[in-house]
Amino acid sequence: MRALIKVGGSLLDDPASRTDIANQIAAVAASGVHVTVVHGGGKQMTRFLEERGVKSTFVRGLRVTTDETVDAVLKVLAGSVNTQLVAAICAAGSRAAGLTGIDSGVAIAEQLDPELGWVGRVVSSDPRLLETLTGAGYVPVVACVAGGRNGEVFNVNGDSMAVAVASGWKVDRCVFLTDVPGVLDADKQRIPVLTVAGCGELIAAGVATGGMQAKLNAATDAVLGGVAEVRIVRGSDPNIVRRVFDNQDDGTRVIAGSLK
Repeated sequence: MRALIKVGGSLLDDPASRTDIANQIAAVAASGVHVTVVHGGGKQMTRFLEERGVKSTFVRGLRVTTDETVDAVLKVLAGSVNTQLVAAICAAGSRAAGLTGIDSGVAIAEQLDPELGWVGRVVSSDPRLLETLTGAGYVPVVACVAGGRNGEVFNVNGDSMAVAVASGWKVDRCVFLTDVPGVLDADKQRIPVLTVAGCGELIAAGVATGGMQAKLNAATDAVLGGVAEVRIVRGSDPNIVRRVFDNQDDGTRVIAGSLK
């Protein structure tokens, strides 16, 4: 099995949480699953910039990325956040390797909108480096930084990065570790399984908005791009990664077709 696990930056900011997630990832990798990790670090980025007197500006939920912000992206996302997670996974017994999307064309992007500066939209993903590393028993850990065709460096939304890499690598399962227990219906009850059509209905009805709408759009893109299943779960729940790969009924499964 090939699996991509997307870890939000908030789960990595606390050392205890980071260690717990790393231990679970290492356990899944040790079970024989070929795992790639994609991680964010927005909270850490904002703090780094604030400490230097730089105010973060967001447009439609995306961080406006100036030349100065790109430098912070490389120092924080590709630097400290990535290295700390790699170290934690290695300490848990796996052989992790820190990467960005720039490495070997794992993620090639184009500018999303001039208003956003160096924010990218991934347009292609070359899976060969991931195949080489996972085939040799390594766990690639990819920061949400993509390269341009002319040497540009782009800041990329974590969910979008995860979906692009998962689709390019043709994974069997893509797991989003989030801050909610799954997708909720209008009565705030967890929905165990959703199809692409069901995702669209929740968005159209105004039930899924904001961050969850973005998650469902990303999940839809993933399954339509060839990913067999996307699982949206709360990353702070006990043993959640292990539970997902033990096929426990946690969070919400997003699939392309029928619920039958």
